[in-house]
Amino acid sequence: MKLSSLLKYNSIVIQCHDNPDADAICSGYVLYRYFKSHDKKVRFVYSGNFEISKSNLVYLIKKLHISIEYVTSLKTKPDLLLMTDCQYGEGNVKKFPAKDIAVIDHHQVSANLPGQNEVRSNLGSSCTVIWYLLKVDNEEKLIDKKIATALYYGLYSDTNAFSEIAHPLDRDMIDSLNYDKSLILRLKNMNLTLKEAKIAGVAMLGVEYHKDNHYAILRSEPCDPNILGLIGDFIVGVDTVDVCIVYSVLSFGIKFSIRSCVPETRADELATFISHKIGSGGGHTEKAGGLLKNDLIKKCYPNYNVLDEDSSEFSISNIIQSRMNDYFENSTIIYAKKTKLDTSSMTKYVRTPLIVGYVKPQNLIPSGNMAIVRTLKGDNNIEIKDNTVLIIGNQGDVSVITEEKFNSAYTKTGKKFKLNVDYTPTIKNADTGKLLPLMPEAKGCISTGEINVYAKKLTSFTKVFPYWDSDSYMIGQKGDYIAVSADDPHDIFIIEKAFFKKTYNVTK
Repeated sequence: MKLSSLLKYNSIVIQCHDNPDADAICSGYVLYRYFKSHDKKVRFVYSGNFEISKSNLVYLIKKLHISIEYVTSLKTKPDLLLMTDCQYGEGNVKKFPAKDIAVIDHHQVSANLPGQNEVRSNLGSSCTVIWYLLKVDNEEKLIDKKIATALYYGLYSDTNAFSEIAHPLDRDMIDSLNYDKSLILRLKNMNLTLKEAKIAGVAMLGVEYHKDNHYAILRSEPCDPNILGLIGDFIVGVDTVDVCIVYSVLSFGIKFSIRSCVPETRADELATFISHKIGSGGGHTEKAGGLLKNDLIKKCYPNYNVLDEDSSEFSISNIIQSRMNDYFENSTIIYAKKTKLDTSSMTKYVRTPLIVGYVKPQNLIPSGNMAIVRTLKGDNNIEIKDNTVLIIGNQGDVSVITEEKFNSAYTKTGKKFKLNVDYTPTIKNADTGKLLPLMPEAKGCISTGEINVYAKKLTSFTKVFPYWDSDSYMIGQKGDYIAVSADDPHDIFIIEKAFFKKTYNVTK
């Protein structure tokens, strides 16, 4: 969906969910400004049992002059009811009649969506979705300092101070915004009320510590999601705690925050594991979080007890405990530098030559500069040298090799290289901050020579610390393949199941 496709409507009501948070308010404000700039008759409303009273939100509305109205009914049907940060018919959204409905959201789809919708569940905030839609329509000129501040604060608030960001578009938006730093600083320091400080204290008194695997679980009373992160930051500072998860039971699901201070557990990866099939999670290596949705939990656990009674087998406390236990007890960690696999039980394969992309980054950033390569897997800092070449894989991943290695291992196809992925890689000059797409410069190449490996299917969740990187690990699920180079017993790596079947054949 494009925002410009909604300009055919004259009377528009933008509605966010009841008891709106910062992302709901900020995303609605940006949409309000967009339609106002096109001379549309527009209102921004919310409903529910309570009016906005949280100090930081009241201050935000006042400083940005946000025209948000508390209503219990609409006297006339608008031509368009545009839902932001929510979906029509959800339990926490007052249902108003309208001639037509559209949805812009970043949560999991919970109901039948209208034909006009832009729901990006992999993004950190509805503000990011709207920023992306403004870019698509070349409306970035609309983004003045007030709108930039709203976009920034919406994402900041919904991702626990950016600790739960999982998609590069969120990072792109942050990098592009010229926001009011003094206002954001003030808002950051208005999040914790005395009541929330007491909630944090009570949660820490009830810490549940698991000494065998050095992790802690804490339950908090309902509160601002940022409070969960504050609790986690404190608990992971305890000398015997390597990992902690803090969660809060809300009316529609469970908000959780994760902290890790050891390389063997990436917080973002644990968040994904905890939320598998019952919600969404993501973030960074040390800080992450997510949301578990009641309807998805019920699908996965039909006997789920929403009241969360500890005596119930399927209370959320027992579900989280079970998943944490499964994560730590039923996984294998391999350090490639110290390990030699027994290849006698493995099959020998040869890799099919692949067409990949290559870019000479010196065409974009001068040699001698530091750069940040951004992909779906995250950011990678590199130094641009005279002989640096970037290889772009078919999943949008980027690796760095020397020109000498490139010339010996690849043959140029002479054609442009194309990708069909959710996010195409970019490169940013670390000195100037300028972000540039890599794909316009990408050309095709094909690997030369045979690559032989020994491989076998994984029977359990596995982490491999490759010999070239002892600080981060590759992840293998049951059914994926673990492989080792036929030429180097310490070159151990994981290959995703579908990719393995496409690119590896048994040697004759």
